[in-house]
Amino acid sequence: MKKIDPDDFKVKPGKQVHLDSWPTVVKPVYHSQEEYQTALADHVRQLSEQQSLLYASDTWSLLLIFQAMDAAGKDSMIKHVMSGINPQGCQVVSFKHPSAEDLDHDFLWNPARRLPERGHIGIFNRSYYEEVLIVRVHPAILKAQRIPAALIDRDTIWSHRFESIVNLEKHLHRSGTKIVKFFLHLSKEEQRKRFLKRIDDPQKNWKFSQADVEERKYWAEYTQAYEACLSATSTRIAPWYVVPADDKANARLIVSRIVLNTFRDLRLAYPKTTAARRRELLSIRQQLAG
Repeated sequence: MKKIDPDDFKVKPGKQVHLDSWPTVVKPVYHSQEEYQTALADHVRQLSEQQSLLYASDTWSLLLIFQAMDAAGKDSMIKHVMSGINPQGCQVVSFKHPSAEDLDHDFLWNPARRLPERGHIGIFNRSYYEEVLIVRVHPAILKAQRIPAALIDRDTIWSHRFESIVNLEKHLHRSGTKIVKFFLHLSKEEQRKRFLKRIDDPQKNWKFSQADVEERKYWAEYTQAYEACLSATSTRIAPWYVVPADDKANARLIVSRIVLNTFRDLRLAYPKTTAARRRELLSIRQQLAG
C-alpha cells in the first residue's frame, strides 16, 4: 500500500483555503479491494491498541470532528474506521436541530457538555462548526437564537465566532483534549450520484428527503462558508484535514492513518508500577495462590 502523508491533507495555519484547488479524488493508496480490506483491518487493530493505552494512561482525551456536505460519508467513515474501538471508551454525538434548551444558551454550551472525559474518545458527527456553516448560509437561523440585536453585526459575527471556537479549542488542548478535525471533501457530481443511489435503493430511502435537494441549491454558499471556516480555524494544536471523499475506501485509510499518527504523537504508555505497588500485588498473589 502507498504511504500516506497526513501533511498532504492538512490545512496549514493561516493558509487561505480555496476548495477548488483541493482534490475530491486522488490516486488510491491501495491497489486492490483485498489490499484495502487488509490495510483497514490493520489500522483498526492498531487503533484498538491505542485506545487501550489512552484509557489506561487516563491523561489525554481525543476529540474527532467530522464535517462535510450531505452524502460525503461521515456515518460510514465512523462505522468502518472506529469498528474496533471499545464502546465503553468512545462516544459518538450527532448534532442536529438545536432544542429549546440549547437555544437558551450560547452556541458552544451544548457541545461543551458532550466533550470526552480523560482516557476516552469523543466523535462529533457535525459539531459546533455548524454555527459558522449552516447558520452562515441561512442567517435567519440567528433569529431563533435570540441574541440581542445590538450584538449581531453582520460584518463581525462570523469572525467573532471563529475566535470563540479557536479559544475553546486552545483551552481544551491545555486541559488535555487533543482535537483533530476532518472535512470530507465531496464533489457536487459525486453527491448527485449518491443521492440517486439513495433513491434507487429502498433500504436507503430513509436517508434522503426533499430537504437534501433544497440544501444542494446552496452548494456555492456552503463552499464559501467552509473556505472561511477552514482558513480561520485550522491551528497547530487543532488542525483541519481536507480529505478527498469521492472514494470512500481511500478516505477511510487516510483518516485512520491520521488518527493513528495523532495517537502516536501523544506518546501514550501504560502507567508504570511502583515498587510499593509491586510488593502489594505480590502479596495479593500469595493470598490467591495459597
